[in-house]
Amino acid sequence: MPLKKEHFKSSPYCCVLKTLKTATVWKNLNPFWGEEYTLHLPMGFHSLSFLVMDEDTIGHDDVIGKITLFKEAIGSQAKGLDSWMNLTRVDPDEEVQGEIHLSLELVRDTKKSCLRCKVIEARDLAPRDISGTSDPFGRVIYNNHSAETSIIKKTRFPHWGETLELELDAEELSEEGTVIVEVWDWDMVGKNDFLGKVEIPFACLHKTPQLEGWFRLLPLGNESEAGGKLGALRLKVRLVEDRILPSTYYQPLIELLVESVISPAEVSIAARPHHGYPFVHPHHEQRDCSMRYISSLFFQRGVVSQRVMRVSPDPNTLFRSNSLASKAMEQFMKAVGMLYLHEVLKPIINRIFDEKKYIELDPCKIDLNRTRRISFKSGVSEAEVRDYSVEMLQTYLTSIIESIVSSVDQCPSVMRVAFKQLHKRVEEQFTEPENEDVKYLAISGFFFLRFFAPAILTPKLFQLRDQHADTRTSRTLLLLAKALQSVGNLGLQLGHGKEQWMAPLHPIILRSVASVKDFLDKLIDIDHDIVSSVPQRAVFMPSVTVKEGYLHKHKADGPQLLSRFAFKKRYFWLTSETLSYAKTSEWQVRSSIPIQRVCAVERVDENAFQQQNVMQVITQDNDGKLNTMYIQCKNVNELNQWLSAIRKVSIYNERMLPSFHPGVHRSSKWTCCLQADRAGCSRTHSAVTLGDWSDPLDPDVETQMIYKQLLQGRDKLRSVSAVLYVAARLLVVIEDLEQAHAAFQLREKEDATTVILNP
Repeated sequence: MPLKKEHFKSSPYCCVLKTLKTATVWKNLNPFWGEEYTLHLPMGFHSLSFLVMDEDTIGHDDVIGKITLFKEAIGSQAKGLDSWMNLTRVDPDEEVQGEIHLSLELVRDTKKSCLRCKVIEARDLAPRDISGTSDPFGRVIYNNHSAETSIIKKTRFPHWGETLELELDAEELSEEGTVIVEVWDWDMVGKNDFLGKVEIPFACLHKTPQLEGWFRLLPLGNESEAGGKLGALRLKVRLVEDRILPSTYYQPLIELLVESVISPAEVSIAARPHHGYPFVHPHHEQRDCSMRYISSLFFQRGVVSQRVMRVSPDPNTLFRSNSLASKAMEQFMKAVGMLYLHEVLKPIINRIFDEKKYIELDPCKIDLNRTRRISFKSGVSEAEVRDYSVEMLQTYLTSIIESIVSSVDQCPSVMRVAFKQLHKRVEEQFTEPENEDVKYLAISGFFFLRFFAPAILTPKLFQLRDQHADTRTSRTLLLLAKALQSVGNLGLQLGHGKEQWMAPLHPIILRSVASVKDFLDKLIDIDHDIVSSVPQRAVFMPSVTVKEGYLHKHKADGPQLLSRFAFKKRYFWLTSETLSYAKTSEWQVRSSIPIQRVCAVERVDENAFQQQNVMQVITQDNDGKLNTMYIQCKNVNELNQWLSAIRKVSIYNERMLPSFHPGVHRSSKWTCCLQADRAGCSRTHSAVTLGDWSDPLDPDVETQMIYKQLLQGRDKLRSVSAVLYVAARLLVVIEDLEQAHAAFQLREKEDATTVILNP
C-alpha cells in the first residue's frame, strides 16, 4: 500500500469493522501485510469498511484514509475482488451506521391531507458521545415542513414509538419531491451530531398505501474523495453467503463421510483410485476448498484421515505439489499442532527479534553501512560480514534443530499417529533399496517444509509474534527458513541450487540428518490406541499455560448497574483445566474457574460498558446457577486471541449454552435487546472469525460447505451411482438437505417482516 509523503513517518495498520487489526508496519510508506482473515458477518450487513490507521505510541492513532466496499459490489464477483483501491478522507465522527424502523402513510380526506410518519425505533446507531452512546432523536422533513421526535438519552438502540404528522397543501401532493427522515445526536453544548438519514421518493407513497420496514441509514454524501492523494490499498475480498441448518439435519451426511473413512472396505468413495472424492470439482480452487472442509470435518469427528490421500508413484514428487493430500495434511497440522509449534519455536523466534542482528550471506546484498552491531571498527570487510553471519546462523539453526528433535513428547499424539500411518503407506509403496529415505522424506516434507519453515519465515501469521519483522530480522528469518528446508530435504539437494552462497551452512545441515532421522523414528513410535478415545483437538496438556497476560475483569454477581470503572487489572493464566487470575503474575493467591464449567465465551456489545474489546465468560456452578465474568482486553487482536484460546480449551464441554446476551442486565432489561427475558438473544459461537487453524472448527459450517460441493457435483454422482453404493446414498442425503433448505427459506419468508432498503 503506497502512501503519500504527507505521511512520511507513518506506522500504518489496517482495521476492519473494529473486528480485526493487522500488524503495524513501523515507519513505512509501502507496508506489506500479507494477512488473511475470515469474518463471519450478519446476513443483513450492507458494507465493509477498511480503515488505514497511523499508530502513535503517545496519544490517539490517526486515520490515514478508508475504503468502503458495498455488499452488492463484493457479491457480484464470484471469485471476489482483487485490486488496488484509492483511499478516501474520512472523519471518524462522521461515520454512519445502523437502521431505523419507520411506517409512512399518505392520509387524504375532505378537510386536509397529511404525511403520517411513525418513527418506531432504531438500532446499532453510531456512538457520538464520550460515553460510547448517543442521545438520538428523529426528524421528518418534506418540502418546508418538519417535525421531531423526543430525545432518548444515552442509547444506541432508541425506541420512540411516536407518530409525526406533516400537513400538506393540495399542490404538494404531486409525485415530485423526497421525504427525508434524519437521525441526530442531541448535544447540550455545541451543535448536534448527524447519525444518518433515509430518503424516500414521495411517489412511493402514491403506489403503496402504507410503507413500513427497516431502512438503512445513509451518510450526508459529502465525503471528499481523495482521488489517490492518500495512497492506495490492495485488497482481495470474497463473499460467501450461506444458511446453516440445525445440527440434526447434517448428521446423515457426517455419518456417511466418516463411515467412508473408518470402514473403506465396506463403503468405497471412489470407483477408481485416481478419482478421489467424486464430488470434488476439477477446478483447483474448488478442489482445494472441498478438501479443506472435508479435512476440518474429519478432525471434528475424531478421524485421522490419511485415506483421503493418495501416494504419488514418483518418490521425487511425493507430496510436494498442492494436491488434495498436501492440502489435507496442512490443514490437519495447523488444526492440532499450533500450541506445539509455539512451544518449540517461540523462545528462539523471540531471541532473533530481540537481538536484531545484521546477517547476510549473499555477496550481492551485503551492505557495509549496516554493520555497526558487528564491530566497533570503522570499516568491516565483506568477508568479515559473511563470517559473522555464518556464525550467527549456525547458532540460531542449531537451537532450532535441537528444539525440534527433542520435542517428541511435546508433539500431539494424534499428529504422531497420522505420521505413522503416512510412513507405513509410503514404506509399502516404495520397497526398493534406493528409496530407503523416501519414508523419512514423506514426513519431513510436511513437518519441516510445510509446518516449521513457514512459521519461521512469517511468525506473525502463526501468532508467534504480534507484529511483522522489520527488514533486518525478516532477512535473518528467510535465511533460516531456507536452511531448515534443506534439513527437511535431508540435505539431498545441497549444492544443486542457484544459491551457492548458502554453502557455509551445508556442513551443519548434513550433520543434522542423522539426528533428524532418529527423531522421525521416535516420532512414529506410538500406539494408535493411545489416541483412539481422545478428541483430536484436545491437545493441551494440563501443565501447559495456553495463554497468559494482564487483563481487566469484573465479576457480575447479579443484575445491577455496572459502571465502566468496575473493572480491575488482574493477571490471567489459561490452561486446559482452569482460567485463573491474581493481582500480579507473582501473587501467590489465585482465583480459579474450572474450564469444565465454562458454557459460553462471547463478545460484549460496546453499549454495555461504553468501552471496546470486552468479552464475557459465562460459567455454571453445581446448582445450575449462571455466573458471568466480564473481561476487557487492550485491543481487538488480544480480544480475538483470548476468545479463541478459551473456546479451544472448552470446545468439548457438555453444557454449552445455545444462546447468550451480548449486553448486560441493567434497569430490569438487557442492553442488547431491551428485553427482560434472560434466555439469550444471540446464538453462541463455537468458533470465531480469524482463521481455521487458530480457532475451533464449527462442524455445521464445515458440513454445509461440503454439501454445497456435493450439490455442484450431483450430475457426476448420478453417473456413478449405479456402480457406487455410497454415491446413491449421497444423492439421497443431498436431496434431503435440499428440501430442508427450501423449507427453512419458505418459513423465513412467511415469518419475516417486510424490509425495505432505500430506493
